[in-house]
Amino acid sequence: MNTADAITTFSQSEKIKGGLIWATQAVELFKALPEADKPGAEKIIRSLVDMIGSEILICNKTAPNELWLEVEKNIDTAMVMINSNVAHEAGYHLTQALTQVTTIGQRSMTILKDDGLL
Repeated sequence: MNTADAITTFSQSEKIKGGLIWATQAVELFKALPEADKPGAEKIIRSLVDMIGSEILICNKTAPNELWLEVEKNIDTAMVMINSNVAHEAGYHLTQALTQVTTIGQRSMTILKDDGLL
């Protein structure tokens, strides 16, 4: 990974991590909601996860990394759970994606540190 890709990857990974944390928390809150409130909450979660998925696609195009494909798979699986009316099951897949994005960010940060940029 070159320096420009490391910068892009690091900044994108931080943004995506934030989104994943929000989405995971939303899924946890979803579990405690009354049944009447769940359809609206599900729409919000779906929108969050969809936006995160779009960011991952952009990042994979601008700074390719093999782990982005794994992140994308976990996001896709989370979306299947949400679209199948089992949004409460999406948290596991979002957490897996978060772990992978953290690894991507860590790798890019190491490169930037080695280059004396961080």
